[in-house]
Amino acid sequence: MNELFLAVDGGNSKTDVVLGDLAGTIHARARSGPFRPQVTGVRAALDALETVVAQVTAAAGQVGQVGQAGRIDALSAFVAGADLPQEEEALQAAFVERGWARRVHVANDTFALLHAGSPNGTGVAVVCGTGINCVGIGPDGSVARFPALGALSGDWGGGQDIGTEMLWHAVRGEDGRGPRTALTAAVAGHFGLRTALDVTLAIHTGELAEGELRTLTPALFALTGDPVARSVVDRQAGEVCALGLAALRRLGLEQTPTPVILGGGVLGAADPYLLGRISEGFAQRSKAELRVVTEPPVAGAALHALGTEAGTVIRERLLDQLRAVRMG
Repeated sequence: MNELFLAVDGGNSKTDVVLGDLAGTIHARARSGPFRPQVTGVRAALDALETVVAQVTAAAGQVGQVGQAGRIDALSAFVAGADLPQEEEALQAAFVERGWARRVHVANDTFALLHAGSPNGTGVAVVCGTGINCVGIGPDGSVARFPALGALSGDWGGGQDIGTEMLWHAVRGEDGRGPRTALTAAVAGHFGLRTALDVTLAIHTGELAEGELRTLTPALFALTGDPVARSVVDRQAGEVCALGLAALRRLGLEQTPTPVILGGGVLGAADPYLLGRISEGFAQRSKAELRVVTEPPVAGAALHALGTEAGTVIRERLLDQLRAVRMG
């Protein structure tokens, strides 16, 4: 029998778990709630994950095999809450203690994007979802990473940041403090309200969750003919380039052809204007080879578990199965 692996994508909104083998066959998959050890604590987060691990192993006919070292050969987990090296180390130890697999690898969830887009696991990945992050792995194994703790660590450019800035410009354009902009009507209309200020007041009173601002990004991409809206997209492109180029520079790869993987909900939308600005920024200062990846994050974990020795046919077989069925 082929060796079995567990692949885990533990995100802030959901957790995906896949059980597969080294021939690239997916035997079972399951989805559960968010993996948030920074909120619930590591033990509680892994207790919840253990239920899902048991679910996929049972579905694959491996009832009773969870925790028996030697049955599941490898586990690759890319998870939220592993922003700092010490957090990653603590989670690695906690996963090993559970005894789910003989070999265990735990890393920040941004590394899943890198493995999803780079066959040999080297290069740079920039993810823009609700937040923004960047990691890189050089051919010599050296790593570049950022704390990704939001504004406190110098970050801007996730969907939440973009939506907040759109509302900021929309309100100022409406009350005269800033230039008139199509963002005013777009922001109000997106939430079914009369004015941009009504959106602000709805958030202030709790009628609208502030987190819903992240859903505004598609509206922004439809307005790049508006100078104010375009300035927000330009800022986003600049932040993606700043992160990616800094990682390339720290790895000594600025002038070496290197894959730079772009992903997450914001970049995965592949807006032509945004991608064009990003391409220009990298081309001026590097030999980066840009790739947009829209595979589910768990695909990166599964590809990592397969290992770099897996051939193209096996990798594509696995990806085809992950694409074919939407997790529920």
